Amino acid sequence: MKKFFDEIPCISGNNIVIKKITDKDANAIAQMVGDKDVYKYLPTFLFEQKYKDINFVIKQIYDECFANKESVILGVYLKNSGDICGLAEMYGFKDNIHKVSIGYRLIKKYWGRGIATEIVALLIGYIYNDTDTEIITASTMVENRASARVLEKNGFSLVVSAADEDWGYDKPTKADKWIR
Repeated sequence: MKKFFDEIPCISGNNIVIKKITDKDANAIAQMVGDKDVYKYLPTFLFEQKYKDINFVIKQIYDECFANKESVILGVYLKNSGDICGLAEMYGFKDNIHKVSIGYRLIKKYWGRGIATEIVALLIGYIYNDTDTEIITASTMVENRASARVLEKNGFSLVVSAADEDWGYDKPTKADKWIR
């Protein structure tokens, strides 16, 4: 059984592959980062939003986030075309309690296709089958019913509703807390 952060995973599903991002993905990621609809229900401090230079972001995702054991940010690619359609993230790893949190964001044109549900299912499979992690958590804004449904479809249970959290906005964000 691997420890979390032993490797950068490549996770293959029926319709998507979740794997390391490359420089060739910079334009698509930049377009996604610039789309306010994509980030409407997400924290303001996600790593890809920290810097203007997306190529720098891609490099730092692995040189900083992964190397410092902060998070694993991966690209989500359509199997049939190889096109990047979003990002998947595993973050907040706590080795002492074998816990990690997950999240994702999709380029808007890929919404409503079941990709988010498959991302979460693949992350769950990887975490439970390939690492020694035992607890997976996720957070959603209360208003984000689409992401809540994705988590419910994947066996997550709501454990805290409408908790005040700091997501980088002017006021605390009402967030639902999920566990699997």
